[in-house]
Amino acid sequence: MSQPIRVLVCGGGIAGNAVALQLLRAGIDTTVVERAPAPRPGGQAVDLRGPSRKVAERMGLMPGIRRHALDERGMVFIDDRGRRRARMPAEMFGGEGIIADIEITRGDLNQVLLDEIAALPAESGVLDYRYSESVAELEQDAEAVKVRFASGAVADFDLVIGADGLRSALREQVFGPHEQFTEYLGAYIGFFTIPTPADSKLETGWVGVYPVPGSVVALRPDPDPATSMAIISTRVPADDRLRGNVAAQQQLIRDRLSGHHWVVPAILDTMADAPDFYFDEVARIRMPEWSQGRVVLLGDAACCGSPMTGMGTALALIGAYLLAGEIATTPDDFERAFTRYEELLRPLVTAVQKGTEGQVRLRHPETRRGVAFMQGLVAVIASRPLQPVRALLTHLIGKGAEYPVPTYPGDTGRI
Repeated sequence: MSQPIRVLVCGGGIAGNAVALQLLRAGIDTTVVERAPAPRPGGQAVDLRGPSRKVAERMGLMPGIRRHALDERGMVFIDDRGRRRARMPAEMFGGEGIIADIEITRGDLNQVLLDEIAALPAESGVLDYRYSESVAELEQDAEAVKVRFASGAVADFDLVIGADGLRSALREQVFGPHEQFTEYLGAYIGFFTIPTPADSKLETGWVGVYPVPGSVVALRPDPDPATSMAIISTRVPADDRLRGNVAAQQQLIRDRLSGHHWVVPAILDTMADAPDFYFDEVARIRMPEWSQGRVVLLGDAACCGSPMTGMGTALALIGAYLLAGEIATTPDDFERAFTRYEELLRPLVTAVQKGTEGQVRLRHPETRRGVAFMQGLVAVIASRPLQPVRALLTHLIGKGAEYPVPTYPGDTGRI
């Protein structure tokens, strides 16, 4: 390497912090910018399975992950009368089902990464971490990427990594409008923390799922038994008026769930006071290329498969590991590094994104008869005589289970 390279990472979420950690371990000076003023706590539960768990082991993250892992034992399906129709333990699909055997909140996983970054030895690359900061403009040439930040600061970098999520501002600046790469999949999803409803009747560690025509309500216990995470997905046509309009988003939820039972009244009564209300479209990002010149995209910014896949965190971790590994392997040839990163990850992304429209329709039957059929089907699949069928389903839903993860110098784990 003729001289040390400087890398800018846009986004301080899981993808951004994972790639920063690996770059720093390789001795590469790294700047991370994050729009938020501080790390975001809590959030939706994410899981580790198959190749993403292998990568977490390689990165030495599993001790921290196990310390923060949620006590999630499975899902119980509730009908309109509050009866339990079916139980699906996490082990039913070998830990590869809807509930994996290792689940952790997004905020806790991000903190595990930040803790690993903070514990890096002195000989690691130099870290410059900036909260409440973002890229205002950038211009690249044959030698560098010239960046002007929202704060007014100006700096040059050899490479820029966009890890700023589904609505990536960096992607829009460099590759084109958001709409050019986004495919709405027919539903919206929201989640927020509420006081645990007294009448949920859920056992410790079990996620309750209550499907109604066109929507699904789920209640996930938090580590603190006093609170739970309400998760609502609803199948409706796209509506631009919902974007950024919390009042309209919450009214849509009320309209879709009004008149339904179980814990729905408690959710609707407390939704307006939720401190962490989140709502967005269920969408997929498809791009012909993930890099342009010295700029490359990572995680949801490059290849969001939608929450329906359950693989967003997996793709973020695996992609970060691959991208950092390839940059560290050929620091003087970023074009080769970007090409190898895409060649390695693209097959897994294609497999994950396949059939997501069908998943949205399957999970949101629009009639009471359709809901009853889905509930009955789940009960049959969960029954003891269907163990051979579950073995087949385990194979089908375990997307990427056989994905070959390459090794790179400096892996801290033992897999």
